[in-house]
Amino acid sequence: MADHRPKGEATEVQTEMPTTAGGPGRARYRGTPLAIAFLGAVLLGGCSVGVPDPSVPAATAGPPVLATPTITPGHDAAAVAARDLPFAAGDTLAPGVAVGISDELKGAPGWRLEKENVAGASQYAKADGCVAAARVSTGQGPLVRGGDRDSTVALFQYLDATIEPSYLKTETLRWGGTADAPGKNVEVLALQQTAPGGRSTAVLARLFGTAGSSTYISLSCPDAATLALARADVVRFLPLLPPAA
Repeated sequence: MADHRPKGEATEVQTEMPTTAGGPGRARYRGTPLAIAFLGAVLLGGCSVGVPDPSVPAATAGPPVLATPTITPGHDAAAVAARDLPFAAGDTLAPGVAVGISDELKGAPGWRLEKENVAGASQYAKADGCVAAARVSTGQGPLVRGGDRDSTVALFQYLDATIEPSYLKTETLRWGGTADAPGKNVEVLALQQTAPGGRSTAVLARLFGTAGSSTYISLSCPDAATLALARADVVRFLPLLPPAA
């Protein structure tokens, strides 16, 4: 469901707060099901996600970047695209130039494009009941926390303050290339949850501090098995696109 509250107003999600009852491991993940459900709703429901900054007017999120962006002369874009981009290498990107997301998933077996650039996101549906959404947002400076990993944690926590860094796992998507000629790897953070008797969901995201943009992909599937297949499709058909000269 779309969030119709004024832009910049914090989103409040009621979750059970972790306690020491039942052991630390059990308490640590207690809030995760609602957290992942909320993040999935943000993307799959087409909600607009802004980044409030009390010192400047609220920035408007840009449309999804579904083609390779260009950068200013003097930056060695080819060298950046030719190697892996772990979190520590985020500062090798050109300042202020958004990273893109491919749109090849619309032509993947079993998938179809449902919505294109609706509230800033494109949505895809699969014949087995899975739904995916992909979005690139710009103007993410207020969320930058030093390195890209800490900034990505801040992005997840902006979407839902109950998310603990320990919920997030480092994974990789493809960095450039195509489905048939994959490029290198780019690190992202992932949050995944399978609700008992419900749908399985996952969010993969990264905030690129130097580039000032974020990419995030949401998946919702009938069960864990279909989610695993959909995630493999996302890795193959939705590579992140490094800026090109």
